[in-house]
Amino acid sequence: MRILITNDDGIHAPGLPVLEEIARQFSDDIWVCAPAEEQSGAGHSLTLNQPVRLRQYDERRFSVSGTPTDSVMMALREVMDAPPDLLLSGVNRGANLGDDITYSGTVSAAIEGALAGIKSIALSQVYRREGMGDDVPFGAAAQWGPKVIAPLLEAPFAERTLINVNFPPLPASEVKGIRVVRQGFHDYSRGSIVAGRDPRGYRYFWFGLHAIEHTLDHGTDLEAIDDGYVSVTPLQLDLTHHSALGALAERYAE
Repeated sequence: MRILITNDDGIHAPGLPVLEEIARQFSDDIWVCAPAEEQSGAGHSLTLNQPVRLRQYDERRFSVSGTPTDSVMMALREVMDAPPDLLLSGVNRGANLGDDITYSGTVSAAIEGALAGIKSIALSQVYRREGMGDDVPFGAAAQWGPKVIAPLLEAPFAERTLINVNFPPLPASEVKGIRVVRQGFHDYSRGSIVAGRDPRGYRYFWFGLHAIEHTLDHGTDLEAIDDGYVSVTPLQLDLTHHSALGALAERYAE
């Protein structure tokens, strides 16, 4: 089995070797192609207004001067001589829960894999305390990652679908298990923007990662993490609100 690994935290991120160790439990044919720099929040964006550069570190390890989507596209079209059987994205430093997935470069890299017809899984390690930098504990992801991935290897994935996995902010021994759950939703009306001034007196604004409230609806990824479980959520790329099609079409009927 051939595995492609990528992320949005960058080629030197601490979660990348964690994911490589997880992948090695399933295969020796592992390729890495990740952004050269951190691209958190890049979503499913492409670099269109400047050239993208590819750097090779060894036979199967590369970085791309662009987004996670750029990295997957370069891996599939320029780097690899045959497509992978599995794409793993992560392990992200921080949660990708609820509607945060729409911003997530980690999830978007898996989306690009799904668009290419590759079985794709995004993995993220939740942590509670801000300002930890690279000191995020990845123990839960390291131990529970193989337990999550193994059942998915033989599971059929519907076309244009992917799996989003989040590990709770607990020591591995305290994780209660795995729950398959739906996507939850945050209350972004309570999010924060931190304002300040640079040394030259100009104002700047920094989007805060705290004070975003959420409702722990039953059966959601948010609830599973809060209860101490690994959350596993199947996602689809069809964003059509199918139940609205008929009523909307009637408004345009002659």
